[in-house]
Amino acid sequence: MDKLFYITIGRQLGSGGREIGERLAAGLGINCYDKKLIEIASLKSGLTESILEKADEKRKNPLLGGYFELSSTLLNNYANNRLSSEMIFSVQSEVIRSLAAGESCLFVGRCADYVLRDQKSLLNIFITADREQRIERVSSKEVIPLKKASEIIDKSDKERASYYNYFTSKKWGATSSYHLSVSSSLLGIEGTASFLTAFAKKYFEL
Repeated sequence: MDKLFYITIGRQLGSGGREIGERLAAGLGINCYDKKLIEIASLKSGLTESILEKADEKRKNPLLGGYFELSSTLLNNYANNRLSSEMIFSVQSEVIRSLAAGESCLFVGRCADYVLRDQKSLLNIFITADREQRIERVSSKEVIPLKKASEIIDKSDKERASYYNYFTSKKWGATSSYHLSVSSSLLGIEGTASFLTAFAKKYFEL
């Protein structure tokens, strides 16, 4: 296929957004980049994956790093090992643009919709779900009480919103920020992925 196209997925924790993204990418025969993006960013930047994970989609992160976590190159470039969220965003954005330059692909999170905003063949999706289902899914996956799962969801929503709103000047989760917003509670994970696969094929004329 000569024409490159891109899909980005924003998602609420517990909505099944990552799994839906993986199924959607498989249905279209393209790569899905989520946690894999952290691995690639680590290789390109010299930052350890643990540093990138700590700051992943969090704007108000503490000072990160340490002499045992940073490469010698990075130590020379950043005084006092102080890594800002702006720097982490820059590293991930560079990786996103580099991957998009060579292939059609799907990105989960990381403000990819903003990073790729100048691309014409772009579909930005936001995945949500009923709160009760989100809590049950997180509780089951992490093997934690429902109350704890609810607290984690609230924290995640705040962190992702703060990160996205800060770097994109748009509002996380608002329908106006995306081409399509879908609740996975309506059709389930598999059904939502199937619907989005058909939608994407129509949208991109595949």
